[in-house]
Amino acid sequence: MFAVVDILGQQFKVTEKAKYYVPRLKAEAETDVTFDSVLLFSDENGTKVGSPLLDGVKVQARVLEHLKDDKVIVFKKKRRKGYKVKNGHRQLLSRIEITKIG
Repeated sequence: MFAVVDILGQQFKVTEKAKYYVPRLKAEAETDVTFDSVLLFSDENGTKVGSPLLDGVKVQARVLEHLKDDKVIVFKKKRRKGYKVKNGHRQLLSRIEITKIG
């Protein structure tokens, strides 16, 4: 059983009891959240595809922790012009565990 869920503009294929890194959620750590925007749901009975969303299908998850991703270095340079800029970026993430689909 799996579902395709839209979480803050990104789509994730999720299964029960699996852990995922998603963009930072506003919920506190160790709390439960529900995602209503399910695009596709598949189980042993068949597959349901929404247009664009499915009604009555929800995905429940538990926020395990909030953290930052690895640093990404952005380096810009224009040759022979003396232009160099170095920036770093760390994406804010939340780690969730899917508890129930359906």
